[in-house]
Formats: sequence, structure tokens, C-alpha cells
Amino acid sequence: MRRPTPVLSVLTLGALMLGALPAHASAGGPAHREGYGTKAPYAPEQNPRTYQRPPAGFEPVFTENVSRHGSRSATDSSDGDLVLALWDKARGEGQLTAMGEEFGPTVRALTVAMAKVGYGNLSARGRQEMRDTATRMEQRLPSLFAQIADRGEKIDVVSSGQGRAVDSAGEYTGALAAADPELGPLIGPTRTDKDLLYFHKAAGGAAYRDYIANDQRLKDTLASITDQPRTHEAARSVLRRLFTQPFVDTITDRVGAAQAVYNLYAIAPAMSEESPDPDGRGWDMGRFISRSDAAWFGYLGDVEDFYEKGPGFADSDITYKMADVLLDDFFRQAEAKRAGTGDLGAELRFTHAEEIIPLAALMRLPGSTKPATPGEPYTHADNPWRGADVAPLGANIQWDVYAKDGRHLVRMLYNEKETAFRPGCHPIAKGSMFYDLDELERCFGRG
Repeated sequence: MRRPTPVLSVLTLGALMLGALPAHASAGGPAHREGYGTKAPYAPEQNPRTYQRPPAGFEPVFTENVSRHGSRSATDSSDGDLVLALWDKARGEGQLTAMGEEFGPTVRALTVAMAKVGYGNLSARGRQEMRDTATRMEQRLPSLFAQIADRGEKIDVVSSGQGRAVDSAGEYTGALAAADPELGPLIGPTRTDKDLLYFHKAAGGAAYRDYIANDQRLKDTLASITDQPRTHEAARSVLRRLFTQPFVDTITDRVGAAQAVYNLYAIAPAMSEESPDPDGRGWDMGRFISRSDAAWFGYLGDVEDFYEKGPGFADSDITYKMADVLLDDFFRQAEAKRAGTGDLGAELRFTHAEEIIPLAALMRLPGSTKPATPGEPYTHADNPWRGADVAPLGANIQWDVYAKDGRHLVRMLYNEKETAFRPGCHPIAKGSMFYDLDELERCFGRG
């Protein structure tokens, strides 16, 4: 018996969207978001009331996604250990500034909170991001999930096998089951597929790993961009906020020390729910680093990700070619639904920035369309690529498949924003976000 289709509450969905924003953000977007790079917390990028309606008679029959894990703690304690060692030494020598006096206790509390969560593990914010994203998915496609339950179709769940990806899958599917208990028995156990969702460390990533380890052009490019006067100026500026000038002069690796301060600043929003701050400011790490210095170190982080994972050099596809295994799986699942050879209602995948970033470059998603010409380094001024937009924590790509009389259409969402497929792919009508699956096969060269 068909169940009533759940009604999407605008108030409920609006609350979910606002709840997904960083603690220091407004609905208009987080303050200097670019400064956080790929550590930026997740926020959906489109108001659900503005989604296009599918053509008349087309109903959703399948959905699939790939999601980066949610917000997490730092992967290890090295940044906290480094800056606290400097802070303890400066304090013992009476070399702290007034702001520096506040810095040490804040960092110590943050590191304690991260150790409690577990380094590299999902934070409370990351768990909520996954639950909210899943709830919004179910509310966008109520008739599909009603059909899945009525027909007993399976929901396949697959991850990289890394703890934060496995936990993200658990939070996501748990929220789906909570939204509709009839889905619970249909959600399969989270299986591991490293070739699909950890390909940068799997057999298919061997050439890529050689590039990262040995490519001289890559090393020279990163070194030349990083070792600029602006980097050294920013490093001094960051440290001078915390320590007296004579103490700063004694620090051998000022860039490394300032980078550690920046890294703690960048991870703090992901740990906002663990903050003891009663006034809702989170860890308020922004007071310890200027906007311009955070933006510069954020740019340097983008440089590394751009050349090591993203569009990279114009004459090479080594950074993203290996993502074809994941794009192929998207097509394979959609084609199985069209052919009637699969029993799935949804395919849910959970992975990492190292997979989302190259997939975005391979698909030429917005922001990932322009590689760097050799000899003309990537900059924020002349390239739209931004880690905070391409692969924030919780980033996701979703294909929804709609059918009518044997014809199958696909709509893509990128961080929950309706997104056109790459140039050369023609939608069913000018301005439409719906594409014939046949057309996508032609466009992507699947013969």
C-alpha cells in the first residue's frame, strides 16, 4: 500500500539550512570563507524553493551521490604541540603579548577537545552536517523514498573504509531511517571499496602518487609560490600578534609556526559544537589572525590542493584522470536503473577531499574548469578555483534520475545546488537543469 507522501515544511528545511552554517556566519555566508580552504564547514548552496520542477509526467526513480565526510578534528596533534611549545617558552620568558596571553589557554582547550573527539574523527558539527544533508535529501525526493519503501528497493551504502567516512555514512543513513522508519530495513551495511572511494591510495592511483612524490615541476611550482616575500611578511604578522618582536626573531621556522597557528584557526569552526564558549562565538580563533593573513595562508592551501588534486597543469590530467572510476560508477548505476537490471533505489557513497576534488576537475564542475598554464602560476585573481567552494567539509555531488515512458533524465546537484553538466552536454531545453541520460553518455564519450 502506498504511503502518503511527506510534505516538505519550508520552516523545517529553512531551520536545517541555517543550522548547517558556521557559528560565525549569517545566512549570507561565512566571514571570509576563502580563508578556511577545504576545511570550510558545509552549507547548502541553494534555497530548495528555487529548484526547477521536472518536466510534466517525469517522476524520480533513483538517486545517487558521493559525499565528503563531515567536519572533523585535526588529523593529528602536531600543530597544537608546536604552538603550545612556543607559547610555554614565551610565557616563561615574559615574551607574550596581551593577545598572546589569551591564545595559549584557547589552543590548549581546543586541543583537549580534539583529543576527546579523536584526531581525524567527525566532530559533533560534522555528525549534524551529515544528518541535515540526509534529511534535506529525503525531503527533496519524498515520492522516491516512498517508492523505495513500497517496492522494497535497496539503499546501497559504500565508503572509503576510513573512520570518518564510515561514521559519516552511519549518521547519514541513520537520519534517513529516522525520517522514514520504513527505510531502515532497506539500508544495507556500509561496505568498503577503496578502489572506488580511496583511489588516490589504491592501485589506480600509482601514477598519481609518483607524480606527488617525484615530479620536479610540481615541486618547483609549489616552492616558488610559497616562498614569496608575502608569505614571510604574513608569518611575522601572525606571530607578532602573539609574541614580542625579540621572541619572534628567535623562531627559526617562522613560516612553519605561523602555518600551525593558521591550521588551528582553520579547523576551529569544525569543532564549534565542542566549544565551551557560552556566548556562541565558538573558539573565536579569528581574533588571533588577521583576515588578510588568514586569506594568504588559505590561498597557499588552495595552491597545494589545486596542483596536487585539482585542475593542475594545463598539459596534464594526472591529478584527476584516476577519478574516472568514480564517474564511471555514477553512469553504471544510472544505466542499471534505466535497464531494469538493478534493485537499488539509492546509491550513497562517502569519501574524502582527495576524491571529490579530482572528480570535480574531471567533470569540469563550476570552479574546476581552468587549469594553470605552465609558467603562469595559479592565483585567486585569475582562477575561480577555491577549496572552500569545490570541496568544503561535507561536500557532495548528487544525480537524481527521473523517468517517463522509458525515457530517463538526470539532474545534478553540487553541494545541493542545481548544476549544469560540462560544456558540450545539452539539456533537454535551453536553461533546463535536466539532461537525457543518452545525451550525457554521448557527451562524456561512453560508447
